[in-house]
Amino acid sequence: MKVYPLKFEPVFHYRIWGGEKLKTDFNKNYDQESIGESWEISAVPGSETLVNQGLYKGKTINELIELFKADFLGEEVFHQYGGEFPLLIKFIDAKKPLSIQVHPSDELARERHNSFGKNEMWYIMPSYEDAVITVGFKKQLDQHSYQEYLENNTITEVLNEFPVKAGDAFYIPTGRVHAIGAGVVLAEIQQSSDVTYRIYDYDRKDAKTGKTRELHTEMALEAIDFELQDKYHTEYTRKKNQANELINSPYFKTNFLKIKGEQERDLSQINSFIIYMCVKGSAFLLYENESYAINQGECLLLPAGIDKVLFQATSTQLIEIYL
Repeated sequence: MKVYPLKFEPVFHYRIWGGEKLKTDFNKNYDQESIGESWEISAVPGSETLVNQGLYKGKTINELIELFKADFLGEEVFHQYGGEFPLLIKFIDAKKPLSIQVHPSDELARERHNSFGKNEMWYIMPSYEDAVITVGFKKQLDQHSYQEYLENNTITEVLNEFPVKAGDAFYIPTGRVHAIGAGVVLAEIQQSSDVTYRIYDYDRKDAKTGKTRELHTEMALEAIDFELQDKYHTEYTRKKNQANELINSPYFKTNFLKIKGEQERDLSQINSFIIYMCVKGSAFLLYENESYAINQGECLLLPAGIDKVLFQATSTQLIEIYL
């Protein structure tokens, strides 16, 4: 295949909790109100993103995989996932809090929904004042004590709430109860899945339907991991012009890149497609005498086979994602 860095047309999703920052801060082009999610790179049926430039303009990721197989995904990724695209890349604007929720494991998701599970990570971007997230429990619970808090409408009393700022990062494995709180804007990297179990939704009603949203109390119960963790926040270095390991999971690996001037990336040892998310500033990626712009709130996907690129930027911050 002729390889070049691919940019996609995002797919926007209305959410009861959505705000306006995807339009005002990321220059997203839509007319609806309360857009909470911009799906930047997606192969989820019904929300597939289309290449918006170059030879493959108008094609979906699934069409490119069908055409080029391992040349697009990388040999190891292709064999591991059988030709399915394994990731979903989003930007999220939560003007209001999301529901308290949990995601099922690969095993549960496959059994119940014929889907991947939903391990994910959050990278916090410049947000509203007093932005917070919820991750995990404050105290040891079991299924019985958890159900008591849920039935008494006091579940929020036993959840960890963290104030957040730009640059904070969190890994959210399947089974971990969590919520994006009011005022948070973030980049989300996750398995290619749209399976979420709502536990609690503040008894609010959707402005469009006038109804409360469905809860998944019983399905969530089997999915929750009640084990307490020593910490939930990810610590990492932010040295300029080098790859700083961010979150390394079995489902995706991420590095933080802070670029001033030029940074060359040798990708020859990465046997996978690579995605760059721009979380601050703007940059140019140079490949085979062509220049590709990437601005805050944009992504580029490099098919497997691109082994060396050069970034040029006055000052920018990127997340590098691969398997």
